[in-house]
Amino acid sequence: MKKLLIIALFASTFIACKKEKTAEVAVSNETVQKDSLAFNSLSDSEKAEGWELLFDGKSIEGWHKYGTDSIGKAWEVNDQSIHLNVSDKKDWQAANGGDIISAKEYSNFHLKLDWKVAKNGNSGIIFYVHEDPKKYEFPWMTGPEMQVLDNNGHPDSKIIKHRAGDLYDLITSKETVKPAEEWNHAEIISNKGKLEFYLNDEKVLETTMWDDAWKKMIAGSKFHEFPGFGTYKSGKLCLQDHGDKIWFRNIKIKELK
Repeated sequence: MKKLLIIALFASTFIACKKEKTAEVAVSNETVQKDSLAFNSLSDSEKAEGWELLFDGKSIEGWHKYGTDSIGKAWEVNDQSIHLNVSDKKDWQAANGGDIISAKEYSNFHLKLDWKVAKNGNSGIIFYVHEDPKKYEFPWMTGPEMQVLDNNGHPDSKIIKHRAGDLYDLITSKETVKPAEEWNHAEIISNKGKLEFYLNDEKVLETTMWDDAWKKMIAGSKFHEFPGFGTYKSGKLCLQDHGDKIWFRNIKIKELK
C-alpha cells in the first residue's frame, strides 16, 4: 500500500511539474512572438504621439544612395533589418553599397533605432545631411555622426572621440555599448540646438550646436576641411556604409516643435 501511495505521489508531482514547465514554455514563446511582432512597428501610443516609422521590416523604401535615386544591392532586408551585406569592397565601402539617406529632411527631432555591427565593424548614424554631391562627396562631410563601432576590435576604438556612441571626432561619450553582433538601442534628440545621445537607455553625451563653442570644436577637428559642416539646421538622415556588415531595425522618428 505504501509503495502504491509513493508511486501515485510521484506521478502526480511529475505531471504537475510537466504542466508547469509547459506553461512556462508557452509564456516564453508568447513573449518571443510578441517581441518579434514589435519589430519595425508603432504602438497605438507612439502613433498618437506622432512617431513615424522609417523602416517596415520588408523593404528599404524611403531610403536611397546619397546623390542618386536608387540603392545598391549590398543593402538588403535581412532578419527584419536593413543589412549591409559586404561580400566585396571598393576602396573602403561595399562594392555595391554606399551611404543611404532618408527621403525626407528633419529639423528638430527624436530618432530611435537599433543597430548591431559585425566583429571589428564600423559604421555611423549621420544627421543634418545636406545632399549636394557636387559639393560634398560623402554625407559625413556635411552632418554630425553618432559613431557605430565594435569597440573591442576596430582600430578606431583606440582613438578618443571615435568610439561607439561618440559624436564622431568631436565629443567622447560614456561607454555603454554592447559587444559585436549584439543589438544596441540608440537615440538621438536634436531640439533647437540642444543635442543628446543615448545608447542602451543611458544618456552618453549632451552638447549645444551652432554656438561659438560648437564652431570652435569643429575648427579643431578633421571636419574643418569641409566648409558648411555642422552648420545645417535641417537635413536628411544617413546610415553609413563603412565597408563592414551592419544591421539596423526599429527606425523611428518624431518631429519636435
